[in-house]
Amino acid sequence: MSDTIGDLRNHKWGLASILLGAVALVVTCIVIFAGPFTPQQSIGTTIGQIIGEISLSAMNTVRGEALPPPQTAAWNIDRILMITGPILAVLAFLTATVSAFKHDPWRLPTYGTVLGASAIVVQFLWWVVLIVAGVALLISILENGPGFLEP
Repeated sequence: MSDTIGDLRNHKWGLASILLGAVALVVTCIVIFAGPFTPQQSIGTTIGQIIGEISLSAMNTVRGEALPPPQTAAWNIDRILMITGPILAVLAFLTATVSAFKHDPWRLPTYGTVLGASAIVVQFLWWVVLIVAGVALLISILENGPGFLEP
């Protein structure tokens, strides 16, 4: 790979990797900071439903009744945007690989790879934070909820 860029028309794969990585990072940040875009219930309603479902599930288990079948979530703009970021990041990796094999200047595939990787890492860390907060909320609900867990 050379160290000079020269004419940018000859480095389409490297530029595509940078563009895809940057768009992936922007989409990921939009999902985190501007979402959700579909209407959501209030947090109090959601917590009340969680407590009710936990109580109902515990009662059904004690009675030996069968659990209801799981329901699949519908596709909406939030779910589409959540998977668009990582898909674009993977495409940035692939185009950066092609750019490296075509002996583009090393900066182009490197920048595309770093942008794509940062989009995936940001979304992964965001989900880790949400899971930790969700577990803390669930523990708080179980400790302060109805007394179905007490003997």
